[in-house]
Amino acid sequence: MDADAELDLRQYFAIIWRWLWLILLSTILAGGTAFLVSRHMAPVYQASTTLLISQARNPGVTDYTSILTSERLARTYANLLTKRPVLEEVSRRLGIQTEDGTLPATINVQPIRDTQLIKVNVESTDPRLAMEVANTLPTVFIEQNAKMQLSRFANSKENLSRQMASLEKDIERTQQSIAALQGSNSAEDQARLAQLQNALTQYQTSYANLLKSYEEIRLAEAQSMDNVVVAEPAELPRTPVRPRVMLNTLLAAIVGGMIALGAVFFIEYLDDTVKTPDEVSQLAGLPTLGTVIRFRSSDGKDRLVTAQNGRSPVSEAYRTLRTNLQFSTVDAPLRTLLVTSSNPLEGKSTTVANLAVVMAQAGFSTIIVDTDLRRPILDKIFGVPRNVGVANALLTSELDISNYLYDTGVENLRILTCGPK
Repeated sequence: MDADAELDLRQYFAIIWRWLWLILLSTILAGGTAFLVSRHMAPVYQASTTLLISQARNPGVTDYTSILTSERLARTYANLLTKRPVLEEVSRRLGIQTEDGTLPATINVQPIRDTQLIKVNVESTDPRLAMEVANTLPTVFIEQNAKMQLSRFANSKENLSRQMASLEKDIERTQQSIAALQGSNSAEDQARLAQLQNALTQYQTSYANLLKSYEEIRLAEAQSMDNVVVAEPAELPRTPVRPRVMLNTLLAAIVGGMIALGAVFFIEYLDDTVKTPDEVSQLAGLPTLGTVIRFRSSDGKDRLVTAQNGRSPVSEAYRTLRTNLQFSTVDAPLRTLLVTSSNPLEGKSTTVANLAVVMAQAGFSTIIVDTDLRRPILDKIFGVPRNVGVANALLTSELDISNYLYDTGVENLRILTCGPK
């Protein structure tokens, strides 16, 4: 991994560390909210029934093709199981009355992939209702499906039955007529008897043909019936399937943390302020001479940390800055230093005061010039008057600047205040 990649990773980790409180807070709030909402949700129970679909046997179809056809049939039946006629009959049998006519349960029917099985899942806040619907729904569907398939042969069977009944009457009537003529020896009766016997033979032949057709229809009916059986009935569910409190809490916490992380990087992307020495070096192409940690102070002398507490980390930071300034101007000794910033209240006066103190402590004869004519504060920091200063020096022709300098109480350090506003 090259240096640039390592630098980027350090920057990312620094951003995350700086905003870690927000990420943790968002994670805890999201997870806690999901936990409370899940705990107060009504528990939902699920009951499941498994159906086996067997397609009617067809001698002209191979076994593999039959299995594929059975799978398509299973998908068709899965759709029919949730249609209005089946649901209305289930509601009637269970005695459920609702305003919109729907069941107070959620029904999900899915065929199991690469099998001839159908899974019926029923969800409800009442576990017993879920079990009853899961068991009643297949029963109603099996009955309605059988009735629908039988209706295809009903007309043909009814016509054949009617014709067979008519032939039975003709045969019975003809047999009675033959029995009445068998005792007579007249030629006319014998001729009539022969006609009746021929008619009886025709009636019996026609009846045999009709009976054969009727049996063939019954056989075709039995072979074309798709078999739907309950492979595994539903049982009373003991534990709810929803809400999953811990899973919801974990997912919400993860989502909350990710949203917070995205918001943090978005804020950092919009923030164009400079915060670290590395950013200064990257943007300005210049080295950083020193850094001073932020410390609390008021408008008084407590800003003068280097004079009051010389061993504090802040004082050490100003001494490091002084040393770096000296080494940065080895070829041309440092005579004048301007301290400025782009916005107010960024620490210009505090930096000037403390840097001047450590310069004076190092033996340099140092003069502070306060040119902040709008918000002067250096006179308060060192406790000197502001009667005369830069403003007076600019308005007079007197060249002896020593008349405008005040002693600060720090050896080798004097100050030229801004003068009256």
